[in-house]
Amino acid sequence: MDTNAAEPPSRRHENHNRLSHHQQPHRDMIPETTILVIAIPIVVVILLLAISVIVALLRRAKSPKPNGNINGNKNCMFIAHSIITFDAGPDMKRGCIYGGSPCTLPSATFKGVQVFTYKELESATGNFTQANLVGKGGYGMVYRGVLRDGTVSAIKLFHREGKQGERAFRSEVDLLSRLQCPYLVDLLGYCADNQYRLLVFEYMANGTLHNHLHSSDGRSQALNWAIRMRIALDSARALEFLHEHTTPSVIHRDFKSTNILLNENFRGKVTDFGLAKFGSDKLNGMISTRVLGTTGYLAPEYASTGKLTTKSDVYSYGVVLLELLTGRVPIDTKRPPGEHVLVSWALPRLTNRAQVVEMVDPSLHGQFSRKDLIQVAAIAAMCVQTEADYRPLMTDVVQSLIPIVHNLSSGSASSSFRFSKRVSPRS
Repeated sequence: MDTNAAEPPSRRHENHNRLSHHQQPHRDMIPETTILVIAIPIVVVILLLAISVIVALLRRAKSPKPNGNINGNKNCMFIAHSIITFDAGPDMKRGCIYGGSPCTLPSATFKGVQVFTYKELESATGNFTQANLVGKGGYGMVYRGVLRDGTVSAIKLFHREGKQGERAFRSEVDLLSRLQCPYLVDLLGYCADNQYRLLVFEYMANGTLHNHLHSSDGRSQALNWAIRMRIALDSARALEFLHEHTTPSVIHRDFKSTNILLNENFRGKVTDFGLAKFGSDKLNGMISTRVLGTTGYLAPEYASTGKLTTKSDVYSYGVVLLELLTGRVPIDTKRPPGEHVLVSWALPRLTNRAQVVEMVDPSLHGQFSRKDLIQVAAIAAMCVQTEADYRPLMTDVVQSLIPIVHNLSSGSASSSFRFSKRVSPRS
């Protein structure tokens, strides 16, 4: 009989357990090593990816915020603040507007803004001769000049007295050296040579919108309906960039037809940032400041309380839009009673289809689309609302004007004939 053939079940179970007990540590050791070999590289890769994402986000947060608006503002940028130092002249001893010692202004190196001497600009303008005088502002005169490299420019000579003129000069250098947008007049350079303060801008061959709309020599006839709508869109895009694509937002504070310049193709660009302010980062974006600006363009809440927001600029834009529609100035005491203030006279007519046609600038000779007129009148009515909250964002204004301008551009070949047949001022 084979003694090994039969073994009690309990004995076999005990042997099996003993065998399993001895073999289990060997089987467990292999998976643990394998898991560690696989897991460690995965964890390292995840950590590296996380660090890369964090670094990328930090770089993006520090970089200038590009303007992604389609059809116009994608070439606009707001450049981060950096500092250069001015030589302190006799008029600088009272201290710097923005602080610093002796006096500091933001660096202009990004845009290639040049620093000129007074003698260079004196030579460029023919010793600031009257023949080269092209404009007058609140803080100085503007002359046509030719720089040494042959560039035709507009050179603004600030008055030598007054702290506000010094603030205006610094504000313009501060902002325009950091703002890059095709709808703003480009700053080419500046001069802070001892007591002299000058700014050098690109030259705008057709002067101000105000002169074309309100001159007595008939030049306003050059601004037909299509040109006016293009200027309205260009200036709306400028404010859209300032309000919604810079951080913090920039409030122009003196937006008016005098500060919209026209190039050789009658494209509009906004200028004069001497009164501009940075908006608040708070929810309503409101700041308190001294009331400055031009009568007729000031938003009611700003004029009465000094509370300034981007909606204050929207109101001013609405006044300019009314100028483009009517050919009238904001305040005209020579007109009959009830017509002295453009906004008060126009507002009730803007929503009346019959009256809105009658209020159109006679120099347009009825050459416009009635449908376009009603749409633009509605935009103007919203912009000049007494309550700031009811006014639109400039992005909304831009998006409303784009299809109007697009349709005018696509039909420009026969637009003059078609518009003259569509409507007359009394229809």
